[in-house]
Amino acid sequence: MNASRFFIFLFSAGFFVIACTTEPEAPPFEPEILSLPADPSDYAPLPTYVAMDIPEDNPITAEKAALGRQLFFDQRISGDASRSCYSCHVCELGLADGKPTAVGAFDKVLTRNSPTLWNIGYHPEFYWDGRAKSLEAQALAAWKGGNMGANPDEIVAKLNSIEGYRDQFQKVFNEGATPENVSKALAAYMRTIVSHDTPWDGWQAGDESAVSDAAKRGYEVFKKAECNNCHDGVLFTDFQYHNVGIGMDAEEPDLGRYKVTQDEKDKGAFKTPTLRDVAQSAPYFHDGSTATLEEVVDIMVGGGKENPQLDRANLKKVTLSPAEKEDLLEFLRSLDQPCALTEPPLPSVRGSE
Repeated sequence: MNASRFFIFLFSAGFFVIACTTEPEAPPFEPEILSLPADPSDYAPLPTYVAMDIPEDNPITAEKAALGRQLFFDQRISGDASRSCYSCHVCELGLADGKPTAVGAFDKVLTRNSPTLWNIGYHPEFYWDGRAKSLEAQALAAWKGGNMGANPDEIVAKLNSIEGYRDQFQKVFNEGATPENVSKALAAYMRTIVSHDTPWDGWQAGDESAVSDAAKRGYEVFKKAECNNCHDGVLFTDFQYHNVGIGMDAEEPDLGRYKVTQDEKDKGAFKTPTLRDVAQSAPYFHDGSTATLEEVVDIMVGGGKENPQLDRANLKKVTLSPAEKEDLLEFLRSLDQPCALTEPPLPSVRGSE
């Protein structure tokens, strides 16, 4: 073989190898877009739901909720890329995390319990002390605070470097990712996390077989003990702040709502949690100090724990028989909510897994 033929052969062989080893370009990322939940007025038996207050500057669309769902499950938006929003709000744990107090990014142990997210879109204020006035503000604060430990500017730069995310933000917000529109997408998704089909709901809709006779009796005990003074309506919360005495015997108690209002009556007051999925979301109270639902019932029907700011208007000692307590617990278990939150496909950096 002469020299010219040799080089032609070598060039052709090299081209063949390159052509055979070059992977085809990956197709564009396709988000998983789910249908939005039905309007609450369509639920049976929940026409008594208050209207969800959706900000005018952040209407919910299926595409925006899909983007928010991705961000909710994506560990890359946390400061140490080790946890997502879902890490603290797990289906099997009543959309809480099963820990006394939350553990944030960089394994930082926080001071308060992770509350459930069921029906969070109906809340007028957020956090145990109500310091955030919108779900968007709460999402941003949790993202850059101890929960997620992120630098939002750094994270949005990373999101904008990922083609799938960049395209979605452009489609949904007509601009790239920003701290503000990341928070808006997360809030839009969280407003789709709605509880409306517990066994209790089925019973209220007319299905007598949806709950046991014990649960039906327990609902009457619930009202007899005036638990519905605070755990009111179909949302099972009044969105108000009450001192029930938990943690007030500590050397330096968490003063809760007082830190926001500086009002003496708010010392040790915390927002009434919903009872939906309550049997799954142990441990309980703002500090996660109570391990079982049975203990919670004993504390609450016992009138709370004595302290100067105890809410005596709503907390009164009630004597229940053992059978009544068991019926009450059975009613609370009838508020278990089926959970189908699943991780969606996430955009990847081109050339990576």
